Amino acid sequence: MVPTPVVLIVDDSRVSRLMAKQYILAMHADWTIEEAATGEEALAKAGALQPDLVVLDVNMPGMGGVAAAEQLRKLLPAAHISLLTANVQDATRVRAEDLGVGFMEKPITAERIARLLAPLETR
Repeated sequence: MVPTPVVLIVDDSRVSRLMAKQYILAMHADWTIEEAATGEEALAKAGALQPDLVVLDVNMPGMGGVAAAEQLRKLLPAAHISLLTANVQDATRVRAEDLGVGFMEKPITAERIARLLAPLETR
């Protein structure tokens, strides 16, 4: 039996984390959803959690999402990592591509969350 996926939502906005969590749980009530408010908190939690998917906001106090994604990519080479941001600059998209992580625009919607979850649903 395949274990249930673990998703780590990283965003300094509690409302954004709650929205993403609700959309995920509406589609997959049995999945484990963890939250972090900063890049530093995400790194601290990721080792023990071993999430299958990490969704990161780009602009956060302290370590931003791009820097956190770079560290998480090394720590979790098999995980799906995606930046979810209102910061739609080409440089951010290119950096995400260079890191081998996804890039999706805010606002958080059920459709966008469904696209992020798709790779985990086929495993």
